Amino acid sequence: MSRSQAVPYVAPFVIFLALIGLNHLWPMAALTDEIVRLAVMLAVLFLVARPAMSFHVVKWGASMLVGVAIFVLWIAPDLLFPQYRSFFLFDNSVVGTARSSLTEAARHDGPVLFLRTLRAVAIVPIVEELFWRGWLLRWVINSDFEKVPLGSYSALSFWAVALLFASEHGPYWDVGLMAGIIFNWWMIRTKSLGDLILAHAVANACLSGYVIAAGKWEYWL
Repeated sequence: MSRSQAVPYVAPFVIFLALIGLNHLWPMAALTDEIVRLAVMLAVLFLVARPAMSFHVVKWGASMLVGVAIFVLWIAPDLLFPQYRSFFLFDNSVVGTARSSLTEAARHDGPVLFLRTLRAVAIVPIVEELFWRGWLLRWVINSDFEKVPLGSYSALSFWAVALLFASEHGPYWDVGLMAGIIFNWWMIRTKSLGDLILAHAVANACLSGYVIAAGKWEYWL
């Protein structure tokens, strides 16, 4: 029973990763890729994840501030130390290299940038928060995760999820770790998936705006 209950939380994340892998195997034009990813993920969220989704926000202002704080933490090391990301800990065969997947042409394509931003702000926060904070943070405590209230704490689940969240972000694993710690802490404080989705969306919106305005394409892996 618990396996079927996990599907709305886990399936969107698995399909999201599968789409990334598929594009590596069979590359598509940037606009086609964005349209396909957006269409598939919207369908998955509506048809599969809808029972698990919650957009009820407890702390609007604070959650938005958390998102802004994570954005600042994300770009701070590279602003303070311009060569920071070329250090071997963040540029190697294991974590990869901070290099954008967008072609030069795509960086000047308005529809591509709009859809990429839309995906980052409206899709990624839902997919990731369902998986990391909605499911895994509870599943590590008890495999029958629905018996575990949202925002429950155990040291193992807190740090396991933070570390795995960091690993998902490749050459940005260091700031990914800080973001994972803050997101986990905020889930424990608010016990609200809606607040985590909002904070994550604000962080991604700020980062997307910064990427486009400053030409820091390397943040869009």
